[in-house]
Amino acid sequence: MSDPDQILFETDADGVATLTLNRPEKYNAFTKDMIVRWHGLLAEAADDPAVKALVLTGAGKAFCTGGDVGAQKDRARNDALERKDFLFRHVHRIALTLERMDKPVIAAINGMARGAGLDMALMCDLRIMAASATLAESYINVGLIAGDGGTWYLPRLIGTARALELCWTGRVVGAEEAERIGLVNKVVPDGAALESARELARAIARQPFEAVRAYKRSIYQGMSMSLSTHLDMVSSHTSILRDTPEHRERVEAFLNRKRA
Repeated sequence: MSDPDQILFETDADGVATLTLNRPEKYNAFTKDMIVRWHGLLAEAADDPAVKALVLTGAGKAFCTGGDVGAQKDRARNDALERKDFLFRHVHRIALTLERMDKPVIAAINGMARGAGLDMALMCDLRIMAASATLAESYINVGLIAGDGGTWYLPRLIGTARALELCWTGRVVGAEEAERIGLVNKVVPDGAALESARELARAIARQPFEAVRAYKRSIYQGMSMSLSTHLDMVSSHTSILRDTPEHRERVEAFLNRKRA
């Protein structure tokens, strides 16, 4: 069995949950057991009404350096179907769970992120990056491609040409470039990534929750819809939101301010 302390989870009074990869001596490289626990915690956070937003980070000097090298050597002895099945039954569940989670998920990239570690950050909705942290799609350096969705997320964030260049070269991207090309939302001083991500999560958590959920659904689902289909969907969301107590309270508060 895995050590539960290798992934820490806590939720504060503001409804912001923090999931911390806690294997700093291995630069937070993950094992199969860690992936199983990671998925379970994400599923719990998705279903827990007390959780309004989630922050993902790493302990120590790294965010995550991908899969554990020792475990990868063991899997190399498996046949192709077994290796594919490992991705399908374990790693892919992280991406699919995050896709279904209609709550904000923010990566606090406190240190280097490599390969699958970077892709785990790309699966989040927003990314806050420490000034000295670095990123790389490093699979090409060992003759592989991203098997966890990196080739799906990356071009949607930075465009096809830039994504191909980073994947083909495996070069390291610093914080300034990452912010400039839209790979991360914001760069902050070293040591401030986690608290900055939590502050952003708290700000979003204070917004009307059902509207936050509807925005996430509308934006992600809209990326694969025609305009007419998207407009039909958002008109339904808007009509439903007008019936929510949060909408009515906000409108009443606005009108009271105008009357004052």
